[in-house]
Amino acid sequence: MSLIDTTVHGQVHELRLARAPVNALNPELCAELAHAVRDAAAHGARGIVLAGGPKVFSAGLDVPHLLSLGEDQAALMQAWEAFFHAARALAASPVPVVAAMAGHAPAGGCVLALCCDYRIMADGPYRIGLNETQVGLVAPEGIQALLARVVGPHRAERLLVAGAMPDAAEALRIGLVDELTHIDEVAVRARVWQEELLQLPHMPMLETRAIARREVVAALEPDRIDLPRFVAQWSHPDTQAALRAMLARIGK
Repeated sequence: MSLIDTTVHGQVHELRLARAPVNALNPELCAELAHAVRDAAAHGARGIVLAGGPKVFSAGLDVPHLLSLGEDQAALMQAWEAFFHAARALAASPVPVVAAMAGHAPAGGCVLALCCDYRIMADGPYRIGLNETQVGLVAPEGIQALLARVVGPHRAERLLVAGAMPDAAEALRIGLVDELTHIDEVAVRARVWQEELLQLPHMPMLETRAIARREVVAALEPDRIDLPRFVAQWSHPDTQAALRAMLARIGK
């Protein structure tokens, strides 16, 4: 069973994360997402909509899976590499990508959205952000740069250090998302945005976009993620305690 549902709307391909209940990003889902992004462009898509589930776009990395790996550093590296592989596929997509978020987008879900060209979120009590410090993690420098690119360095610092998760209205106000709409209209609005962009002369639009997004691609370069250091920090007692406390809260 595929973990990505693909729907073709003319020149716009909609890729929907389909790993119920909250689209937790395990290696299989990440691998399928990276493949689907490249496959869409290879099969004529001139725009991509990345959608998730109702009320939760993606809850981020599959923490229970990661904790189940214990101290297996090689397996942990492989799992995190799969996630960043998907993020890089979005960032380097040769065609525009819109994140259609009909719900929450914490941590890894927010990273995927930051790799897209445009972010549309459901209007309501939904939250988005890099809450890594809340769960005992340190967002790599490149991920921090992605947030600073859209909200500015000072605001990014405040959000990152606190692990804050602004609600939809605040996310719009600070520029973390570009547009709010009714939860049932998120994917439709994403397609409309793409179709309007596709009315522009194609080559100039794509070349301008490529120049403007160089820093998005650069932020995800391996030396700015420093995955060995990130994975080594995974075993820190503070990190493990915070992650297990989060799972206990969710379990209740």
